[in-house]
Amino acid sequence: MSLLTPCGRADLPAARDIDVSFEFFPPRSAAAEADLWAAIAALEALSPRFVSVTSGAGGTTRDGTQATIGRIMRETALPAAAHLTCVGATRAEVDRIAEGYWAQGVRHIVALRGDIGAFQLHPQGYAGAAELVAGLKRIAPFEISVAAYPECHPESRNKAADLDNLWRKVDAGADRAITQFFFAAESFLRFRDQVAAIGLDVEIVPGILPIANVAQTRRFAAQCGASIPERVDRAIEGLDARPATRALVCAAIAADLCAQLRAEGVRQFHFFTLNGAESSYAVCHLLGLRPKDHVHEQSRAA
Repeated sequence: MSLLTPCGRADLPAARDIDVSFEFFPPRSAAAEADLWAAIAALEALSPRFVSVTSGAGGTTRDGTQATIGRIMRETALPAAAHLTCVGATRAEVDRIAEGYWAQGVRHIVALRGDIGAFQLHPQGYAGAAELVAGLKRIAPFEISVAAYPECHPESRNKAADLDNLWRKVDAGADRAITQFFFAAESFLRFRDQVAAIGLDVEIVPGILPIANVAQTRRFAAQCGASIPERVDRAIEGLDARPATRALVCAAIAADLCAQLRAEGVRQFHFFTLNGAESSYAVCHLLGLRPKDHVHEQSRAA
């Protein structure tokens, strides 16, 4: 399956039949903040289902998450989801943050345990994402997304234990699962079949990472247990010294992945933007998404 037909014409849907969402992280400098808001402005034009803002390792960017979410809500029409983790806080402290989000108008939380490889349970904290989801549902009727791992969480005993953990999160009240990134469509499709096989009926959204930095991506993949297929590894080898070429190649890799998933009935995609717009925008364009103004102009021309 390709996004281009043999004659070179874009094989795009006649009408929008997919939805996308985008993930950002809180900026740490004035320059990074400018880059973030340029990315948000560009991607807002594609009318995403929602955007989410991460919380750093150990809850280190929690204030930044709240500030970024607040500005998105004040200055855009985007539905905003806040990441909330169990790390470094008591249940009471996490509950106060959640109550603050609800009072602020935030209705969607991405509930995560946090800190692969370094998670330490706070003596008075939530023990994991399932407990966090249940706690959030006691506070307010939040829409809740949780994490899923197509190639198994690196700290799970086995795939069965990993699926059981997902079941517990959904049973606690999660509305959907967003997967960790992956680079082979088969990884997601196999996982989707495994979820269905245990009788778990929940929306599973593939997490898509358009590669922005090869060395960084390899580190991320090693940390979270995501494999990089040999064909992808060969395609990205040596490109960090050629950023323009890297952007083209990596957008093509992500677009091909999305095309394969779309051919298998996937209609929701979540993009890890790393606070850049161009690669995610390019993939969405190839999937057939256009800014509303562009669609209106086409309708008038017709």
